[in-house]
Amino acid sequence: HTRRTTHGCAVFADDFGVDCRAHPAMQTLIRPCARPALGLTSASSPKLRGCGTVAGKCGPRFGSRMASSRVCAANASPAATVEVALGDRSYPIYIGHGLLRGGDLLRKHVPGNTALVVTNTTVAPLYLDRVVANLSQGGDIRVEVVVLPDGEEHKNMEVLMKVWDKALETRLDRGTTFVALGGGVIGDMTGFAAASYQRGVNFIQIPTTVMSMVDSSVGGKTGVNHPSGKNMIGAFYQPRCVLIDTETLGTLPDREYVSGLAEVVKYGLIRDPAFFQWMEDNVDELMAREESAVVYTIERSCINKAEVVALDEKEGGVRATLNLGHTFGHAIETGIGYGEWLHGEAVSVGMIMAADMSERMGWMDKRILARTVDLLKKFNCPTEVPAEMTLETFETLMAVDKKAANGKLRLILLKGELGNCVFTGDFDKQVLKETIQAYVKK
Repeated sequence: HTRRTTHGCAVFADDFGVDCRAHPAMQTLIRPCARPALGLTSASSPKLRGCGTVAGKCGPRFGSRMASSRVCAANASPAATVEVALGDRSYPIYIGHGLLRGGDLLRKHVPGNTALVVTNTTVAPLYLDRVVANLSQGGDIRVEVVVLPDGEEHKNMEVLMKVWDKALETRLDRGTTFVALGGGVIGDMTGFAAASYQRGVNFIQIPTTVMSMVDSSVGGKTGVNHPSGKNMIGAFYQPRCVLIDTETLGTLPDREYVSGLAEVVKYGLIRDPAFFQWMEDNVDELMAREESAVVYTIERSCINKAEVVALDEKEGGVRATLNLGHTFGHAIETGIGYGEWLHGEAVSVGMIMAADMSERMGWMDKRILARTVDLLKKFNCPTEVPAEMTLETFETLMAVDKKAANGKLRLILLKGELGNCVFTGDFDKQVLKETIQAYVKK
């Protein structure tokens, strides 16, 4: 199996003064390379449609540039491990069932003798004791805890101050480790708190939602919201590891679960068409939360994310393509009020709007738009803009998007065959307006 890692994702020279395809690292990746299936050593391999299980080997496993290994999930060992390759700041992503129940996987990434676990009121009753017990075994790590209110509406500086207050009250020094236990909001806030506390302390991600497992916990984006825009205050700050225990998805509400699947669809649209096809073929397995399908989905998403982060850690170019639909989506989240819609719900509609705009400009086949809408509907993701959104609201909020440069709005749009995208400000503004008008109800 061969494929181009870049999948046609390009950054226009007129936006950055450089074509990312000319970058030495991209030159290496753009050549076709062998993608051997990765072996699965467990006794019974998952049999998924489009997966091609043969003699204990499950394809289409990547064989990615990002190191990825798969081992038996018995005894709370990872079913898969993906590496985010950032030189001396590289770190592993562990994926498996029951990883929080014991073992030293978490503890070995805590270099000092103190840790502060940051979680929320929803996750704390479910998994806090398990994490504290895991960290405390052996008696050489003092564990402190701070529990924040749950919800996007609490992702602000006022609530974040509670983390720093707790760290100072308990006299945590620069050798401490902040541990994020929760979804994307907790991960983003804990990471920003770690980046800022005493100018930087250690940080570990333990994501408990699909959204945070496949996207926000990987890559080091941290921060809080501002009344004028989502995630406007923050920093790039990488964790020491990401520990994904798929057992935590057993308590995740259906709405949260399918919201995370929207971010998974994104990877197929922008760079991994084979994965998109696999999702179309395995909707029933994913909606039933079959373990083999869930682990494969998380692993493949993390490999896609890790590949891009390794090329462009601080979003100077190609990493921006991971924000397909987010400019529209962030406008929805901000416009109707933080917490009214989940992030993935807004991204679902945003991706459809981006695909629609791409089709209106003649950049892609309308069948890709139809497949996108169909897949998101099968995942029970929203496909229509909230009734309260207006053209003026969209235009006002999109103007302050973080991807804008020199007063010029830039979007991630689809172009060419499935799996190809561009990050550009070179688009017809009238088509953008027509696209928004086609979706708003007033």
